Amino acid sequence: MVTQTKEPAQAPAARTYEHFIAGQWVAPATGQTYERRSPATGDLVETIAWGDAEDAHRAIDAARAAFDAGTWAKAPAQQRAQVLRKTAEKIRAELLPLAQLLSKEVGKPQSMAIAEVAMTADVFDYYAGLALDMHGESVTNFAPDAIGITMHEPVGVVGVITPWNFPVLLISWKLAPALAAGCTIVAKPSEFTAGTTFELARIISEAGAPAGVINVVTGPGPVVGAELAASAKVDKIAFTGSTAVGKTIMQAAAGNLKKISLELGGKSPNIVFADANMDAAVGGAFFGIYLNTGQVCQAGSRLLLQESIKDEFLAKLQAFTKTVKVGNPEDPSTTMGPVINEQQLDKVVRYVHAGQEEGATMLCGGGRLTGGDYDRGLYVQPTIFDNVRNDMAIAKEEIFGPVLSVLTFKDAGEALRIANDTIYGLAAAVWTKDINTAFKMAKGIQAGTVWVNAYHSAGLPFMPYGGYKQSGIGRELGHEGLEEYLETKAVQIKLA
Repeated sequence: MVTQTKEPAQAPAARTYEHFIAGQWVAPATGQTYERRSPATGDLVETIAWGDAEDAHRAIDAARAAFDAGTWAKAPAQQRAQVLRKTAEKIRAELLPLAQLLSKEVGKPQSMAIAEVAMTADVFDYYAGLALDMHGESVTNFAPDAIGITMHEPVGVVGVITPWNFPVLLISWKLAPALAAGCTIVAKPSEFTAGTTFELARIISEAGAPAGVINVVTGPGPVVGAELAASAKVDKIAFTGSTAVGKTIMQAAAGNLKKISLELGGKSPNIVFADANMDAAVGGAFFGIYLNTGQVCQAGSRLLLQESIKDEFLAKLQAFTKTVKVGNPEDPSTTMGPVINEQQLDKVVRYVHAGQEEGATMLCGGGRLTGGDYDRGLYVQPTIFDNVRNDMAIAKEEIFGPVLSVLTFKDAGEALRIANDTIYGLAAAVWTKDINTAFKMAKGIQAGTVWVNAYHSAGLPFMPYGGYKQSGIGRELGHEGLEEYLETKAVQIKLA
């Protein structure tokens, strides 16, 4: 098993990770381990501890003791900010080896992995600033002989459960504000991408977080994750993953009415009007569905095209799709890597078959890529379906792969009805040059994020993020993301 090191992480060799509890590497109570193999080549990436409820208890107890001791919860804001800033500095210092490990775990091209790690450092810097800007309010004019004060305090022990698609960025959206608030944490990452979370915990510890403030335990979700959700010693759960799992976490968390924030699934509409800048919108549709091999909760998986531009738009999009280089993420020319595991590959292929059976027209793609180096990995073709109805499975259900469903609309009213005809409400985009259309759609779409003339980002990285309907509860990033980890106390003082 690995021991804690002060040296920067080195990427190539397969590593072994124990649990990280109370500042120490700790062997799993089960004595069992799990091998993570590259989805691109099948080579061993890392071996991780395969824990159980006992391991979860140890980590929870460590976080509980650290919080109750007050060393972190009551530390001056400047101290917490310094740890967050040093964490950002150390992430940047180790950017390349962290990105190489991330690329191997997820299968994403190294350039995209580098960008994810860089954005992660930015998140820690951002919340270092907010740690210095936490303050309450005073009420002085309501009554002549009373003063009111609102105070904000850390919520307590936070259980963090994260997915595999953006393993360091998505966990930073939780760790950074939780640490800024003064909380202590038990993180349970996906077994497919646990190594990067262990490395992040090491970095946070080396940056000065006291023992027990950050703990990482791995193991099966129905055991370790369920223990976090149900534990009376955990005050909040922050989860990113599927809507189905989010519902089970919500039920388990009811035991002690712990706070929850859930960032769940999506089936996001990407709406293009006839007056839009077509080339920009084609690029947005391409990026919207194919980023990270389509394994993105906010992916623009439903493309809504105004009828008059459909043929021209799809011709351009198909030509653009042909430029995708699917292959090994270590190849600099690769623009799309494999899917994460066999289960996800089978799921994507099943949906491709379902789309054909329901009568949609497959314009390109069609399933798994085989032959040569493709046989070593889990590769699928970027796929576009035309003539899709909104009641088809490929239009209703989250595929989490590079499969695009194309629908058409006559006018803004119909586009809005189609866009909102879903159980989800995570994200959406509108492409138009008409400011009135843009605002009408932005106001009418039931989603937590609406981009106009952009997809995934318009260059504003810290705006609050979260979903309507079954896409989640709560918000991440921004001041709202910090508030998720704070309790508000009202103090009323009667003057003598």
